[in-house]
Order: sequence, then C-alpha cells, then structure tokens
Amino acid sequence: MMWWPDHGGWGWGGWLAMTLTMLAFWGLVAWVVVSLVRQPGGRREPGRDTEEILAERFARGEIDEDEFRQRRAALRSHR
Repeated sequence: MMWWPDHGGWGWGGWLAMTLTMLAFWGLVAWVVVSLVRQPGGRREPGRDTEEILAERFARGEIDEDEFRQRRAALRSHR
C-alpha cells in the first residue's frame, strides 16, 4: 500500500469524529430499546403493599365495599 503525505484523508480528527458518532448512534439505539421496554405509566413504588393500594382505591371511591372485600380476600388467599 502506498502512503502519500497528502492523501486526502481526515487524519486523527476524522477517526475521532467517527468514534464519537458511533458512540452517539449506539447510545441512541440503547435509549430507544430501553424506552420501548419500560412499562408505560411508570412503576409502583418499592415497598408498597398491595393491600395498601387497594385501601387507597377504596378510600378514593374507585371501588365499593363489596369489591374491596372480595379483592382483599383474593389477595390474602394467594399469599
């Protein structure tokens, strides 16, 4: 291979630009994959008990007393 001093290449600046571009590209790909895999609407808080969540829904009026009791019994039977 012949090497001319002025071969029209980019030199070290070109290699640096290509490296940074590839890092940015793969970082973007990783971010997209993580964004698609995550559950929409966020995750529940760690350490929150399912019965506490059920009680809060009952307190807000989202469910009535019968449904609250049925769901609580179902939760307790699975433990």
